[in-house]
Amino acid sequence: LRREFKVETNVGAPQVAYRETITKTVEAEGKYIRQSGGRGQYGHVVIKVEPLERDKGFEFVNAIKGGVIPDNFIPAVEKGIREAMEKGVIAGYPVTDIRVILFDGSFHEVDSSDLAFKIAAEIAFKDAVKKANPIFLEPIMKLEVIVPSEFLGEVTGDLASRRAKIEEVEDMGEMKKILAKVPLAEMFGYVTVLRSLTQGRGFSYMEFSHYQEIPQYLFDSILNNKQRIKK
Repeated sequence: LRREFKVETNVGAPQVAYRETITKTVEAEGKYIRQSGGRGQYGHVVIKVEPLERDKGFEFVNAIKGGVIPDNFIPAVEKGIREAMEKGVIAGYPVTDIRVILFDGSFHEVDSSDLAFKIAAEIAFKDAVKKANPIFLEPIMKLEVIVPSEFLGEVTGDLASRRAKIEEVEDMGEMKKILAKVPLAEMFGYVTVLRSLTQGRGFSYMEFSHYQEIPQYLFDSILNNKQRIKK
């Protein structure tokens, strides 16, 4: 790109698209109140967050009763939550698989606005996620590896070191097909390693399968790296 199109680029190591989610139900409150002469800003929400099953995404529930928050401010609350989800709470990764229930709050006849309720919702959501035992999810890939039979042991051993879960080994005559699920984070540079292990005779195919929780030691490592970068 730099040489042919004269385009400035930032080059770095491949990045894994982690996700953030929660593991328990908690309640949280968010208030945004500003008064500096003239009309102020007032937004106040109380929410409950609940974990959803994997790949369920996001669910917003308006459980407000008695008009404690007028209907016209509800979309701003949902917008604030969605924006906070996109930015991430713990390490800047998008939040997923979560239900948010808006069930209480208050408003001011003059000072309440969409902006105030959006900010109040962001405050409440971030506080809730931090208290709800957050975890990271990592992309898991469906992997097929075809290798000569004599290299099966070396290849399966290497896959085991990459946290792969081998599901099946199929006999293809002189070749073996390995079917496995493996974290994407462990697969950078795998094609080169596979060629080395099989004298250039092995090949692989990989596609996305699903997201799953990462081990605690990796959670700590990723979080520490993010905090170090911020500093």
